[in-house]
This record gives sequence, C-alpha cells and structure tokens, in this order.
Amino acid sequence: MELSRFNELCNELLNPEKPLYAGQMLQRAAQLWPERVALICNGESLTFKQLYHQASAVSFYLEEQGIRPGDKVMILYENSLHFYRAYHGAWQTGAVVVPVNTFMHAQELEHVMNDAKPDALIVSEKLSNTLLAARVVITHDILDQLATQEKTYTPRTLPQHALSVLLYTSGTTGTPKGVMLSSYNCIYNSIQGIAQFRSLPDDRVLCALPLFHSFMQNGCVWSSCLLGAAVIVVPKIDRKALLIGIASKPTVVLGIPQLFGLFCLMRKIDFSQVRFFISGGDALPDKIRKFFELIFGRKLCNGYGLSETSPFICVDIDDTRSETNTIGKPFIGISIEIRDNAGAHVPQEEIGVLWVKGDNIMLGYYNAPEATAKILQDGWLNTGDLVKLNSHGKLVMCGREKDLIVHKGIKIYPQEVENCLMQHAAVQAVAVIGEATPQDGEIPIAYIASRDYVAQPEVLSAELLRLCQQHLAPYKIPRAFYILKELPTTTTGKVDKKTLRIMHKNNRS
Repeated sequence: MELSRFNELCNELLNPEKPLYAGQMLQRAAQLWPERVALICNGESLTFKQLYHQASAVSFYLEEQGIRPGDKVMILYENSLHFYRAYHGAWQTGAVVVPVNTFMHAQELEHVMNDAKPDALIVSEKLSNTLLAARVVITHDILDQLATQEKTYTPRTLPQHALSVLLYTSGTTGTPKGVMLSSYNCIYNSIQGIAQFRSLPDDRVLCALPLFHSFMQNGCVWSSCLLGAAVIVVPKIDRKALLIGIASKPTVVLGIPQLFGLFCLMRKIDFSQVRFFISGGDALPDKIRKFFELIFGRKLCNGYGLSETSPFICVDIDDTRSETNTIGKPFIGISIEIRDNAGAHVPQEEIGVLWVKGDNIMLGYYNAPEATAKILQDGWLNTGDLVKLNSHGKLVMCGREKDLIVHKGIKIYPQEVENCLMQHAAVQAVAVIGEATPQDGEIPIAYIASRDYVAQPEVLSAELLRLCQQHLAPYKIPRAFYILKELPTTTTGKVDKKTLRIMHKNNRS
C-alpha cells in the first residue's frame, strides 16, 4: 500500500515532463481544495485559497522591492500565520527561503547573516530589534497590511534541483552550517513521509515545535500543502497554548521527546482522535516513552532524520512492542549501509556508522565544499550516527559517533547509560561524556539536571550509583555525577554536550 501511494505521488508531482516546483505547492493546493482549512492558530483559520491570496500579496511586494528568482529571503519569525504567508510568499517568487532559528545567540545569528547574505529579511515584531542588515526588510506591520489583500500571483518556476531552501544547523559541532535543499529534495521526502505515515487529506497536524526546524517544515509546511491537510499552529510551547491547539483535535502529533514529557504532566488531555504520535529531533528516553504509553495507552513512535536528509529517514510506526531506541525501517527510496571506521560493512546486530543514499539527500553545505566532501561520498551521506540492524530488519539507534567513549579499548555508548540514569524520578535531563585520563583512555562522567537535589548532590549521586550498579556493567558506570539545576541546551532544545565538555575541561584545569 505504501509503495503504490509513493509511486502514485511521484508520478504526479515529480513527472519530468511537468514537475511541480516547490513554489507552486500553495497555488496547487488552492486550486484543488480552495475551501479546505489549511491553518488554524489561536482560533483563527485560513483556507488554502485565503492563504494563497495572502501569500501572493507578499510575493508581489517582494518583486516590487527587486527580489528575483535565486535571491535569498531570510525569515526570522515565531510560529504564526505570518510565518506561512512569508514562507510561501518568498517561495512563489523563486527565491531561496532561509528560515532562521529564532533562539540563536547573537554571535550565531551574525555568522548566519554573513554566510547567507540575504537579499531580504522578514522579521517579527518581537525580533525587530535584532541588528540585521538586508536590502529589503519586511516587518510585522507590513505583513499585517499585506494579509488584508487578496491577490493572485503566478509562481515562478525553477529547475527541480536548484537551491530552494537553506537551513542552518544548530551548530553543536561548530558554527552553524547551511544545509542546501532543492525543490526535488523537499517534495520527494514529503512524498516518502506521506506514504510511510499513511497520511490522509482530513488529517490535522499539531505544530508545536518551532517552524524553523526541518522536522516541522516537512510535516507542517510541505507535506500538509501537498496533501491538503490542516495544520494546527501552536505559537509557543506552554500548557495554555498547547491546550488551545489540542482543542482543535489533531490527528497527528509531531514533537521532540521533551514535548511528550510535558504531555505526561498534562495527563488529562484527550488524544483519542490521534492516529500517530511521532517523536524526533533527539534521543527518546525510556522514561518518557514508558510514562507516555502508560498514561495515554498509545504507542509513541520513535523517528529519525537529519536536516541534511530533508529530514526523514525512518520511523518505527509498527504497532508492536520494541526497545525504545528502535527507529524502524528506512523510508521507501532510501538505501542504507552500516559501516565500520574502515568503511567495511558490519554484520547484522553489530554497531557501525549509518550511511544513507536517496533523492532526499541535500545538495551540500552552503559555502563549505570541504565540509560537504567529508560527509558526502558518491551520493552516500555519512550521518555520523551509530546504529545496528536488529533481527527484524529495523534500525536501532546507539548514539552519535562523536559522543562515543572508549575506555581501555572498550566502547561505551552514552545513550545506554543516559537511559539508565533517566529512570530515576528526580532526573530531568542527563548527559554522559568522556573524560580523558592518562591510564584508561576515557572514563564516563555524568551531568544531571535535578532541581530537587542541587542542594544535596551527594544524596542523588549515591542513588544514581546504586541504580547504575543494578543495570550496567562496571566499566559503563560514570565515575562522577555532577548535579546541576539545569543543563545547557542548543537552540533546538537538545542537551549541549559541546558546551558541557568545555565546562568540564575548564573546571578540571
């Protein structure tokens, strides 16, 4: 069924004789489903026809300001209807959209501006004081005016493999890099997801994560538009906003593990109409999965992808019980290889680095040919993630290659240790990193976020040590536990191990 749906959509949308260009998505949706609801946000809704007319007003305005196909339009906006007007409005002109992380530090944002050199900037009222330079600046007031206009714009068409979206990574291993995606990348991976998730036209997708994230752009901007499905836009992640969004009865919920952890605290939510709960963007802890499934009686499906893969690679949606870090089988059209450090294939059930290949793989990193060459070889992308293939043919995530700890020649996978530590009720977040020693190579140490035990770190440390002794081999047990009120996080909400390593090194010196 999934294969036939995939082939049908590819034939319709990616036909070489008349391919759909990304900037034509909204116009197509408005023609096919003019009165169908496209967006719901804080009680306000827009049909596809209304959204198309309002985005068209943005397109005309950008053209009047001199924006042409291939120019870059940076969008610095929180979750809102304006984000969609700006995104589609820019795309329709043939411009490259550059949605930027609204939580970036000033230094990171300056780097992105200098690297991308946008021709236009569309910025929200809240972020309008940000010192950014662009030839054209569209503010909240201008978007308000354009949203009242009803115009019809004929989208510009570009080659399928021309640069269409430029997404900047969160920079956990250095400064943010610009991931270049083509129109073909976006549409192809959307088709893969629609087929895999068995998406329906009457689906309503809850969009609570920031729209600058590739996870949300695929599920809540591209795929929903191709399918004619509605998106429930939640402006920010807090309980009140989430309850307002959930009142619109989503059928698909996309989120990071922390969001599903918050749902566990809001245990009276009615999720009876939801078909799929998909967790991605970070490692899913056992504790969150178990509590969610216990409270709501539904499977929390673990997914996996990268901005570099547009972003979906796989998701474990089968209605069967499996270990939490199972991420399922690759989507249709994605080839995988699991290799050792020498590039040789590893046997089933053994851990290696995941390499993927398919038409969803990025064009490369912007202005970074050397960085591109390091991870893209003959069409194969080195994900940098450690996985194994289990007896059911599903991928099991074992952690990041750069996070691997080697103790006396023995490999320690931090994710296993972190999962164990997360079992403790007082642990809100955890990060296990390696500390270099002259005798043993690296030893594991643990940083713990626990507001309850900051004043009594020795008590929690002793309890965590006993917990590890019950579940882990001696060499995997952290040699030290550092209890903090909270752990540093990246701008996308992940625990920032890079910052922790620097902190630890400075504290030890």
